[in-house]
Amino acid sequence: MPDTPNRSPSRSLAAVVLAAGKGKRLRSKTPKVLFPVCGRPALWHVLRAAAAAKPTKIVVVVSHGADEVIAAVRSWDVSPAPVFVDQGVPLGTGHAVLAARRAVGRVDEVLVLGGDDPLVEGSHVRDLLRVHRRTKAAASILTTEVDDPGGYGRVVRDGTKLIGIVEDSDLTPEIAAVREMSTLVYVFRRADLFRALPLVGRKNRQREYYLPDVLGILIDRGERVSAVLGDFGGWAGVNSHETIAELHRILRARINSRHMANGVTLMDPSATYVDIEVKIAEGTTIYPNTFLEGITRIGRDCVIGPSVGMLDTRIGDNTAVYFAVMYGSRIGNNVQVGPFVRLRPGTQIEDGAKVGAFVDVKNATVGAGSKVPHLAYVGDTTIGRNSNIGAGTVTVNYDGYEKHRTVIGDDVRIGSDTMLIAPITIGDGAVTGAGSVITEDVPAGALAVERAEQRVIAGYRRRKDAGARAKRTAAAKATGKPKGAR
Repeated sequence: MPDTPNRSPSRSLAAVVLAAGKGKRLRSKTPKVLFPVCGRPALWHVLRAAAAAKPTKIVVVVSHGADEVIAAVRSWDVSPAPVFVDQGVPLGTGHAVLAARRAVGRVDEVLVLGGDDPLVEGSHVRDLLRVHRRTKAAASILTTEVDDPGGYGRVVRDGTKLIGIVEDSDLTPEIAAVREMSTLVYVFRRADLFRALPLVGRKNRQREYYLPDVLGILIDRGERVSAVLGDFGGWAGVNSHETIAELHRILRARINSRHMANGVTLMDPSATYVDIEVKIAEGTTIYPNTFLEGITRIGRDCVIGPSVGMLDTRIGDNTAVYFAVMYGSRIGNNVQVGPFVRLRPGTQIEDGAKVGAFVDVKNATVGAGSKVPHLAYVGDTTIGRNSNIGAGTVTVNYDGYEKHRTVIGDDVRIGSDTMLIAPITIGDGAVTGAGSVITEDVPAGALAVERAEQRVIAGYRRRKDAGARAKRTAAAKATGKPKGAR
């Protein structure tokens, strides 16, 4: 029987995410870990990174706004389902991890992440774990380089071996030149972590138990501590509205770079705003001042922008959208939308259709090949195939009490400035005369016209002008002023 290669036994891992911060400088009732960054709360990004390590359990430590944080996390369908631990009165990062000890259980390793550090990705966590296990370290920390690491601990290392982390207040001139800083991303051997944590003191300005002190304790014991450098494109946390703006900038640049690498053309990435969960197929071009938000999906070979806002909207292939706002809508293939269009939730524009200038569509379907070219409101309406809706048309869907639906068939011609008073059905091939107010169903193939009979009054303008002149003359005589004087 051939020898089998020796394999390291798989290690069980628990991820502990610290989500108890209040964020005083934010001056907001929203817990800081729930502040959105590129379409999702900071904590959502962190939990996604934690899940990439394939932990056997995820423990979320909460305190301020605990109920709100717990409800949000449960709505995200994280796997494995997180266990929540209330830290009580927060006394620092070391205290938070110690509070999670029982929930962590008897795993081999503990991954710790700050819930307000959304720049951390699964690839960073996997790199950290790989070095941690290869170097057989008791603990490992993820680091990064920035232009100005002021306020953060500076990392001193020898290769991947951590020598120490020097706090900002203790810097020597030599160490002050170091641009590598520590992050709140660690992995520990569980036994070493919980043996060292009770030894952490709180003799510092904040009177808190700092998790980084565990690294120093382990190094003093002769244990190996590793440092792994991660490229984040910059660094910022959810500490103030200024740093949140920086987070958006960093993460947005990362998102845009990935789309461009996947074959998407961004005419000006600095003026293109794409949320984390948006998907864009190759061959599509995005013009500036475009905002793609939520669960938006865009197909191949589309042209989007300039000046487009989309939220939770799906776009097919070969579709052009410009100067438009749309949310909760579904757009097919080979569709034209814009300029100055608003598509509201429940809107569906089918293949080959057109929605043009100054059109508002709500909870309506525009069938394949149909056109709403300009100056129309289409609400609570179904339009069939190859129909044309004239300028100034309004589907009058609200009677002051309830909304009603309009149904327009295939190959219908709605004349300009037509009011369709719902509920109403316009049959296939029907026509309405311009300027009509249609209150009854129109049979297929019929013409519906509703307007008063036109009257022509000869000489009207001449008589009106003469009457006006006579009034001015009489007024001038009465006041003694020459005609036209002021």
